Amino acid sequence: MVVALPTNPRPPISLLIMNDEFLWVERYRPHTIADTVLNAKLKKHFTEIVKDGNLPNMILAGTAGLGKTTVAKALCDEMDLDWIMINASEEGGIDTLRVKIRQFASSVSLNGGHKVVILDEADHLNPQSTQPALRGFIEEFSNNCRFILTCNFKNRLIDPLHSRCPPIDFNTNKKEMAKLAEQFMKDVLMPMLTKEGVKFTPQVLARLVVKYAPDWRKIINICQRYGPTGEISSDILLDVNDQNIAQVVGYLKAKDFKSMRAWVVNNSDLDGTATFRGIYDALTEYVAPSSIPQAILTLADYSYKSAFMADKELNLVACLTELMCELKWK
Repeated sequence: MVVALPTNPRPPISLLIMNDEFLWVERYRPHTIADTVLNAKLKKHFTEIVKDGNLPNMILAGTAGLGKTTVAKALCDEMDLDWIMINASEEGGIDTLRVKIRQFASSVSLNGGHKVVILDEADHLNPQSTQPALRGFIEEFSNNCRFILTCNFKNRLIDPLHSRCPPIDFNTNKKEMAKLAEQFMKDVLMPMLTKEGVKFTPQVLARLVVKYAPDWRKIINICQRYGPTGEISSDILLDVNDQNIAQVVGYLKAKDFKSMRAWVVNNSDLDGTATFRGIYDALTEYVAPSSIPQAILTLADYSYKSAFMADKELNLVACLTELMCELKWK
């Protein structure tokens, strides 16, 4: 059960429709652990938590799109716990956390159990100020509240958080990943496209899943972008890699800032890291040899910054602008 904070007004209906009905990742998000795409060990662990009825503090760690947030929500829903979601990359200031957590955690749950604070992307929190403050909140509300932290990089969380919220690693080996990719395709992707009335061939879907596994969220977002065409064709494989990189490089070479920025906005489902890597892989094809060292340093710098910046679009535009101005192109 989700409880809105008294001081946080209900979002406009249009926003609720956008979140719950328009985005496929939300529309088809699993609400039970049994329906999640997880390896057997993780699924067993979370199933036992549900059966036990006692939710502990925890850190869910692993690369983007693995289902960490989905698991956090599914645990709360299955156990009928009141919960609140806070995105640390957008609302990670000390004052914001203090107000939201205190307002939520200081009251008793309507269901009689613990309340749960889900802190998404917790590795974006400042390790010198906000993370120590969060440790204090966890201790202060330990009798009434549980905390689930999700992160891509657990080593960016301070040790006191690790000791209070034991990490659970979502990353898996190649053998298990192959099984998960097959499960995702058969149990999630194909039924979803069928329900949305989008034609597809299993061969194309398989290639798409292999390319982006285990980022299930990205795969769904890419398919949704092609949904209005009524068909998932082999063009989707070109559009999400070489063709996109070639297009944005063309804008950089022409010093066309307006088109470059529009490209970033139109490709918002492609995270910055993928773009950084795509340009890096294509350096020898597009960039003059004398500029390659500078390009590598710039890409590495902004790739690192992307883990801490709340505004991913701004970070990517800044990186591409610097490349546009400083590099010599072929």
